[in-house]
Amino acid sequence: MATFLRPLSYQYPLLYNTISRLSALAVGGEKRFRSLCLEDIKIDSDTKILDLCCGSGQTTQFLVQKFSQVTGLDASSTAIDRAKKVVPEANYVEALAEKMPFLDQEFDLVHSSVALHEMEAEQLREIIKEVYRVLKPGGIFAFIDLHKPTNVLFWPSLAIFMWLFETETAWKLLETDLVNELKTIGFIDCQQQLYAGGSLQVIQARK
Repeated sequence: MATFLRPLSYQYPLLYNTISRLSALAVGGEKRFRSLCLEDIKIDSDTKILDLCCGSGQTTQFLVQKFSQVTGLDASSTAIDRAKKVVPEANYVEALAEKMPFLDQEFDLVHSSVALHEMEAEQLREIIKEVYRVLKPGGIFAFIDLHKPTNVLFWPSLAIFMWLFETETAWKLLETDLVNELKTIGFIDCQQQLYAGGSLQVIQARK
């Protein structure tokens, strides 16, 4: 599906960051994009947060400005090395999201930013199970990711973006009912908000 631009976007952080900032304009800019998941959640500066699939720390750098206990997890050693340089205030763990090396009930909040669409269906279910495991009772899983547009005017831009940069898993996610997946694992109070003509979804779910 994806073109040669996909590997280039991972190889060159400037290209990836430029794409991210342009995409974020649809919701009012990067700062708001990175904070959408946390809106209306009552959390304090001591909240223990896991930035799941943190990449090179694009969202981690916003989280450490508000919270003192932030851990970033990613399967890519290259991404982790970049994140350490950009956001040294956070702790980092190199591991698979579906096999997290954390104790049960370790985090108050698990956050993920446009990462779940990279996962195969079974892998996604295992990740949700792991998130449920590492969350404390009452903890929250909050994430933003792609969604099938509810406004047809947003279909062309999303389709072009996905054709250039994404793989088949992203297209499959558009047909996935993530709220139902979360409820099946045991999450409750699943709240879904749509943005950018429905092409982005923010979900907050409680353990």
